[in-house]
Amino acid sequence: MKKILLAATCLTMMAGAAAAADVNLRYSHFMPAASWQHDDLFLAWGEAVSEASDGAVAVTVFPAETLGSAVTGYDNARNRITDIAWTVQGYTANRFPLSHIVELPGLFETAEVGSCGFQKLYDSGVLDAEYEDTHVLFVHTHGPGQLHTSGRAVQQISDLQGLKLRRPTTVIGTLLQELGAEPVGMPAPQIYESVQRGVIDGYMLTWEATKSFRANEVTDNHTNFGFYSLAFVTAMNKSLYEGLSEEAKAAVDANSGMEWALTAGRGYDAADEIALAEIRETSTVHEIPEAERGEWEAAAERAREIYLEELEAAGLPGREVYEQFKGHVAECEAELL
Repeated sequence: MKKILLAATCLTMMAGAAAAADVNLRYSHFMPAASWQHDDLFLAWGEAVSEASDGAVAVTVFPAETLGSAVTGYDNARNRITDIAWTVQGYTANRFPLSHIVELPGLFETAEVGSCGFQKLYDSGVLDAEYEDTHVLFVHTHGPGQLHTSGRAVQQISDLQGLKLRRPTTVIGTLLQELGAEPVGMPAPQIYESVQRGVIDGYMLTWEATKSFRANEVTDNHTNFGFYSLAFVTAMNKSLYEGLSEEAKAAVDANSGMEWALTAGRGYDAADEIALAEIRETSTVHEIPEAERGEWEAAAERAREIYLEELEAAGLPGREVYEQFKGHVAECEAELL
């Protein structure tokens, strides 16, 4: 019932603009309506497109899975259950194998740099086959993901043994296995209840996401982990995009690509700083001791090699794309100084 009321509220707020528009686009995501992404990324994108089209294109934003679940986000756009979806590639198993390379450990330190590198990788065309059934507006990453646990502090690898931890994607699940934990797959909106009920002992999320999903309320220990980042895509129904008028298409095109990839990345970096400061005030944030980091890094290296070997065994240019992405990251680091 709450989701229905929330969707109705969003529709009411956008009704005036939509009534005057020639095209009304439905933009769905799984973040709460109170999240920074809803305001600064999704609503802001809709406003920018409307302005670029002189009001001919309106965008109605549906938060919190009100227009399709998180795990079916990409297919919701492909099948036009929604017109545009923002989602995590890892929620659709085995569909984006080369895109998951950006999630491997140790590639970048900020969401801004990661998003820049990922957008460059997408723009190069090497990922085209993975997204051929939609029209991609932009891709990005979040910043380093962290480890959050209930009832047990984690500073050494031995502390992870036997813990059931939510992993966002199978790539990150392999990393957790190499560290001795038991990965459990689930979308972020399910974390709060799963920890509360004891289904999992903790989860992998960025600092800002623990606040957005209120997951910090059910975990009392946080470890500055930082060995992975997550890939995201904003995808539009392909036939809908192709059927737009030239004016409407131009407004969408003007708000696609690097500008919005960087907007997302910078938003994640800023939100992480704020959330970490708040978490430090109410919970314990642990650091991995320097003497222990070598063992953690060795596990990350094993996870990286396992994934690249899987790609090569499947006939995909995993190592080539990995090296290409590293080159794009280096370019972005130089450009964004």
